[in-house]
Amino acid sequence: QVQLVESGGGLVQAGDSLRLSCAASGRTFSRYTMGWFRQAPGKEREFVAAVSWSGGSYYADSVKGRFTISRDNAKNTVTVYLQINSLKPEDTAVYYCAATNGYYRDYEAYRYWGQGTQVTVSS
Repeated sequence: QVQLVESGGGLVQAGDSLRLSCAASGRTFSRYTMGWFRQAPGKEREFVAAVSWSGGSYYADSVKGRFTISRDNAKNTVTVYLQINSLKPEDTAVYYCAATNGYYRDYEAYRYWGQGTQVTVSS
């Protein structure tokens, strides 16, 4: 059974930091590119960051310098992290973890998705 389970979200203040985690199991996710997307109320889901199976990382321009993605390829479960620093109110969104064998920026290329974790940043 494929599972992507996000955790680490919450209510924080502007300027705080958070680390989101995503535990992926049920496939050989060590060979997948893992990505984070977010969706704010009333907006489309947008790409945030991705990390390839070999460790290469990619970021949306809006989060470069504040977000860091990383992964831990354990035997049966891949864990993907998203470190978020200097949080801003505009970072408020549901953050989703996803896995793809395709192009990292292409939302439709991601085959497996988690349920999301809410991040709320108060000013």
